Amino acid sequence: MLEVWREDPAATYRSWFLWEERLKNFRSIRRGLAAVVEEIDAGRFGNAYRGSSLETVVSSIAEQRQIFRGADHAFLWKPKLRIPDIYENLDNQRAFGRFLHSCACCQTEEPVLAAIQQLDAQRIKGLGPAAANLLYFLHPTLIPPFNTAIVRGYNLLTGAQAKLGSWKEYLAMRLGILEFNQRHRQWLSNDLGAIGGLLFDIGSGRYTAPAIGGEEELIAQWRADLALVREQSARLSNTLRTAAESDLTHTEVQGWLRDLGQALGYLVWIAANDRSRPYGGGRLSDGCVDTLPPRIAATGSAESIRLIDVLWIDPDQERIAAAFEVEHTTSIYSGIVRMLDLALSFDEPASGNYFLVAPDDRQEQVRAQLGRPAFSRVSDLKLHYLPYGALREHRTALARFGTGLKGMLSLAAPLR
Repeated sequence: MLEVWREDPAATYRSWFLWEERLKNFRSIRRGLAAVVEEIDAGRFGNAYRGSSLETVVSSIAEQRQIFRGADHAFLWKPKLRIPDIYENLDNQRAFGRFLHSCACCQTEEPVLAAIQQLDAQRIKGLGPAAANLLYFLHPTLIPPFNTAIVRGYNLLTGAQAKLGSWKEYLAMRLGILEFNQRHRQWLSNDLGAIGGLLFDIGSGRYTAPAIGGEEELIAQWRADLALVREQSARLSNTLRTAAESDLTHTEVQGWLRDLGQALGYLVWIAANDRSRPYGGGRLSDGCVDTLPPRIAATGSAESIRLIDVLWIDPDQERIAAAFEVEHTTSIYSGIVRMLDLALSFDEPASGNYFLVAPDDRQEQVRAQLGRPAFSRVSDLKLHYLPYGALREHRTALARFGTGLKGMLSLAAPLR
């Protein structure tokens, strides 16, 4: 089953776990959780989920493909039940902040489990193990993702009877997941997102778990079910094609920016995890620099800066002249955090120009998101909205007749 699952293009392993954009979100989500802790500690978190820094982070998680869809449901305020009780009860809110802070500051299993047990002891109504989805992005090798389908998949795969809503049940399930992951490591990963995806696919009915007990008749039925999965994958081709087209559009826009930057005389950097993507008969990184300027590579935020979609570097001063994040369908949150990491790494944050490059019809949506508290530092950026249509229409003329950033700035609209 594991072999078939890994090769199935529509299963979570290939469509989500190996998705390059998945890894780019880890740092921004961690930064977002730090902002939540800071606001709770300073008494600025407020008493509502909507518009909060927590909503921004959880929305970024929920926009991940497949297994995290619906991750925000656990944190939505249910007025009739008055849960989760971290908005109106300040003691519970502070306990939640301490929980996130403790988990973010530790590196090993023991303190993470201690933080979970302390939160459980607080008995906060409505705040159950769905919060493990936040911890996964802090400790992907220690904490598996959690939702109804994953619990159902675990029970079907192991014959267990794990229940929803209890941290004790979650921690017991976690031990079983770690044991299964260790036993089948060659097909899975140290990153527990892989086995989380497997359990999700089983629990959502996409895959049938092998029969427990090994009876011949049941195994034959399981093999028939597995064959059915392969047929279903073929029928899902439209969904897969849409996802692939999204990635292709992202790469195409990066290619436009690469060629235009080089034509204008800049050195160009392509995001570290996009460099090998095919483009124009070669690789997306063809003709681009292989290393960031030493001054930038030496900063504490270099890991994040390397993941910015496109950078134009002034060849004389070795400074970033312009940074571009291409946001085709996903949240702008991760891209903004990476550009803030770049801007705030130096004493002159306003010395560069920062562009969100997105479809023509997303500008109002982007402006609305920037009004959230989590984006309060955006004023430190010279942030502009550059629509695909304007870039597509004018990039050739700019490459032939343009100089510097004047042409780009005339196409883009200031966002702050």
